[in-house]
Amino acid sequence: MSVHKEAKKVTTHTLVEMKMRGEKISMLTAYDYSMAKIFDAAKIDVLLVGDSASNVMHGHETTLPITLDEMISHAAAVIKAVDRALVVVDLPFGSYQGNSKAALNSSIRIMKEAEAHAVKLEGGAEVVDSIARILSAGIPVMGHLGLTPQSIYKFGTYEVRAKEEAEADKLLSDAKLLEEAGCFAIVLEKIPSALAHLVAQHAKIPIIGIGAGSEVDGQVLVSHDMLGINKDFSPKFLRRYLNLYDTIKGAVEQYVADVKAVDFPNQKEQY
Repeated sequence: MSVHKEAKKVTTHTLVEMKMRGEKISMLTAYDYSMAKIFDAAKIDVLLVGDSASNVMHGHETTLPITLDEMISHAAAVIKAVDRALVVVDLPFGSYQGNSKAALNSSIRIMKEAEAHAVKLEGGAEVVDSIARILSAGIPVMGHLGLTPQSIYKFGTYEVRAKEEAEADKLLSDAKLLEEAGCFAIVLEKIPSALAHLVAQHAKIPIIGIGAGSEVDGQVLVSHDMLGINKDFSPKFLRRYLNLYDTIKGAVEQYVADVKAVDFPNQKEQY
């Protein structure tokens, strides 16, 4: 029997067991109670309360503007919906960079106020001190390497990262550092699949990919992209499983038409 099916509650230990057995890990973003309840019922392994909420829930161009208070609000709603999945919450931009004490305080707030299960942060060697400090409080940490959206103004582009040897070497070094620091898993975003495979082969912890090929330990997508709620974002790695934008728009158009025509409510829908 698979670890996925056996697990009544997914923990960081469950994910390591899944990697050891060669069983892939499924992960999606969630930002609200209703959607998280559906995802959890579908037996998703991990729900990420991503700072992508800045884009898909708040309408910002980048992930940078979302605040710690807003992330905690989203996380608390998701936690209330979940019985089974592991819930990981992104530390937003400005809540951990360059200050390990701030990183710890931000993480404690997420764990206490949202009752989350773990936090995630972007970066390699430059955030190892923060990771160590967060872990010292008993808070699990997921790392994130490759394309790190909070650094978009440094990169200047959302193109594939680590194609050149120097950056690939740094990514390999950073992945090793994060594992040694105590991260329970690492997300690799938008890097060559061969490099992601190399990281996954050498790491004892699970490696979750987004645009990092199939030879990693699991996959994550932004739920609004995967469900086709967003139509203006179409990277090569994205598979749309539904086209909810058109489905929802069509339903609302029909509702509007029914109200205008006094077809809703009908006799059966009145008291």
